[in-house]
Amino acid sequence: MSRPMPVRRSVARGLLKATRWRLVGEMPESGIMVGAPHTSAWDWVAMLAISWANSRSPQVLIKSSYFNGPAGAILRHTGGIPLDRANPGDTIRALLAEAEKSDAFLLVIAAEGTRSKGEYWKPGFLRIARQTGLLVTLGFIDGPTRTLGMGPTFTPSGDVAADMDFVRAFYADKYGIHPQNRTEPRLREETTGLPA
Repeated sequence: MSRPMPVRRSVARGLLKATRWRLVGEMPESGIMVGAPHTSAWDWVAMLAISWANSRSPQVLIKSSYFNGPAGAILRHTGGIPLDRANPGDTIRALLAEAEKSDAFLLVIAAEGTRSKGEYWKPGFLRIARQTGLLVTLGFIDGPTRTLGMGPTFTPSGDVAADMDFVRAFYADKYGIHPQNRTEPRLREETTGLPA
């Protein structure tokens, strides 16, 4: 839930200024936020900087193995939700139930699912948006221009290929921190559609 966080906001804005990263756009109050390109472990810090600079506290789906050891407490405290990729159903169902009860539900998803270069994105951001009626906002990090923040917000149309054309157009000039690890925005489901 979003709430005033003046200290975090000041810290985030100060850190961005000191490191010469430029923040653009405004994080929404609610919805699904795509975080891409996901090419570095520093993307977590970038997401926190974007969130805190906008006085937001989103929830973030993270591979469950990262919660082992002391890092788990830090991840949970900053909005991390462990996701067992082999059995994501329970976590996703709990998030869907929470989204129905809150007007300020904000979930961040790294649609690439990995920091390494892959072949496809994962369709969870579109599937959750369709099931909840939430809008999708395209968040980004671009190392070459030292820019990060929010792009456009859209309502998924149900036409997966058309939605991904929109996503691809936005991310065409966004490269992440390690451009060689960037995965082109595309889904296997563009030809088959999302399952019901």
